[in-house]
Amino acid sequence: MCAVISMSSILRVGFLALLFGVSGRMAHAVDCRTVAFEAQNFVVCKVDATQQDLRIFHSDPETQRLLGSFGNVSDLVEKDDRALVFAMNAGMYHSNRQPVGLFIEDGETKTPVVTSDGPGNFGLLPNGVFCIRSGRADVIETRTFVREKPECRFASQSGPMLVIDGHLHPRFLEKSDSLYIRNGVGTSEDGRSVYFAISETPVNFHTFGRLYRDVLKTPQALYLDGNISRLFAPDLDRRDGGFPMGPIVGVVSDRD
Repeated sequence: MCAVISMSSILRVGFLALLFGVSGRMAHAVDCRTVAFEAQNFVVCKVDATQQDLRIFHSDPETQRLLGSFGNVSDLVEKDDRALVFAMNAGMYHSNRQPVGLFIEDGETKTPVVTSDGPGNFGLLPNGVFCIRSGRADVIETRTFVREKPECRFASQSGPMLVIDGHLHPRFLEKSDSLYIRNGVGTSEDGRSVYFAISETPVNFHTFGRLYRDVLKTPQALYLDGNISRLFAPDLDRRDGGFPMGPIVGVVSDRD
């Protein structure tokens, strides 16, 4: 089911109750809705980190070959009689599809954390880490992550942060003409609710950050990528394809 919800209705009734408050779906399903915000449409998918099997994929654990696509991830989990029910690209990568910053896959650190600034969106500090732990998932600003050293089963570093402690990234410009299809992830304070969003039309960072701050109300949110952003959401009949990706975040369930 796909529901288009106006910003005015969200403010009147209460955005989260209206968007994701009641669902008759099975626990393993991911609730994806189309949300209208300031004349732009976004697909927002909510994941319950306490109930759903959230993972980040990159390579086949046996062959070490790049997975690179939602189809290959789906084939991989089907070997264990499981099903991929949601997926999205999960962070920036080099031309060889290796992650730009920290990447942890099933408890193993594959690439180290990067704390320095640099060119491009990744180096626009503060950037952050999406960390999946037992029973919760969190977006954590990178230097806070290095200081606190949380144990992540899966993690992907990207940047810039969209929202930091309830505030927009200080470098975002409201009238910026840098417009792309963008996707990101935001998390609730308790680490239970994870909101993945992708714009359906090109937007700037300021608008995308305010979606997370003002509509989804996530205190922390992280930009995953732009232009190459893709979504796998079977309930919306959406299975984006294209050239190979690097890290891919997904929810895995028992096969029906």
